[in-house]
Amino acid sequence: MRESIARFRGHERSVRLLMVNQFTINLGFYMLMPYLAAHLSGTLGMAGWTVGLVLGVRNFTQQGMFLVGGTLADRFGYKPLIVAGCLLRTAGFAALGLSAALPALIAASAATGLAGALFNPAVRAYLARDAGEQRVAAFALFNVFYQAGILLGPLVGMALAAVDFRTTCLVAAGVFAVLSVVQIRSLPARRGEEPADGGAERPGVLAQWRGVLANRPFLLFAGAMTGSYVLSFQVYLALPLEIRRLGGSGTAGTTATALLFVVSGLSTILLQSRVTAWCRARTTPGGALVAGLVTMGAAFLPLLAASALPVPGPGPARWALAAGPPALAALLLAVGTMIAYPFEMDTVVRLSGERLVATHYGLYNTVCGVGITLGNLLTGAALDAARAAGLAALPWLALCALGLLCALALHALQRGRLLVGPEAVPA
Repeated sequence: MRESIARFRGHERSVRLLMVNQFTINLGFYMLMPYLAAHLSGTLGMAGWTVGLVLGVRNFTQQGMFLVGGTLADRFGYKPLIVAGCLLRTAGFAALGLSAALPALIAASAATGLAGALFNPAVRAYLARDAGEQRVAAFALFNVFYQAGILLGPLVGMALAAVDFRTTCLVAAGVFAVLSVVQIRSLPARRGEEPADGGAERPGVLAQWRGVLANRPFLLFAGAMTGSYVLSFQVYLALPLEIRRLGGSGTAGTTATALLFVVSGLSTILLQSRVTAWCRARTTPGGALVAGLVTMGAAFLPLLAASALPVPGPGPARWALAAGPPALAALLLAVGTMIAYPFEMDTVVRLSGERLVATHYGLYNTVCGVGITLGNLLTGAALDAARAAGLAALPWLALCALGLLCALALHALQRGRLLVGPEAVPA
């Protein structure tokens, strides 16, 4: 932890502010979103399909608008998009707490999704720009702050939920309102590269998109890395479902599920900087990416092994079987992400040639978001098929195979020198 603090102080003020901003963004988001479904179905008495609609609109809006948000950030500067996203999320969260009508809730949910699409590509492009040669180390610390927000947000939200959900929403909105003011006052204005000829006109949006879509190494990299997001998302899908299957939905199951997020968040906070420094000293960026995907695929081996064991009767042994393998899987997924994430973010910048960086991040997020949706559908189908056929090992075999296939794809890209990227074009 001391090493992380020292590294944090070594970065530029703008980079430090972006890291704190990301912690605050996740703190505000996760103090509210994990409890939204219960509010909609319980307090407001909505049907299941309407709850799914409200939640789905947020995800669809965010994933669908990432490319637009990145493009706007490259054209108008990073700061305006970051501030606009935080202001929009302020309004969206306040509306979620104050509204009871379905149209208003859908509009509020769409606003929160659009907010993420506006500031996410801009934050990463800004961080990459100001970190310079220290991009990998900066993204490693960025992930520490990111995970810290995810870890603390639900705890704060749980305490606020003891009052009521409206209070939770208004406090979360207040967090984003304060964050907006801080960024307006303190965040320096930054933008991407300008045309080499100061008098030259920028190409149109469609021309920019055609250029990004013609970047074949970048698209291949995005496709290969999609598997990492499908695997890491299983902390929210397959692992909690496995805990519930074995441990039930009572206090024991809830405790085991909470353990997943504690293990994942704390390990990242404590180990990320050391893992990144170790990888930088011993392997190439491509090698780290491959190692990260292999580790993430191997994360499901404990569950595969546990599927061959007989399920004990109710008691401590059953709880250990329900909690132990998923917790170990969550730890390995966190380690795999620690290995890959800083080099992944750096590779996106290199493959962009340091031009239209936010647009590249926007398209990258969209590709990975589509992959997560499809991957979750297939994972859910595999879980259902395994339960119906009595083949408990099926989903874990499939997830292990996904990690291995994505690692092989990245290895092929590395051997073909497709992860090097073009030379940066001077501004």
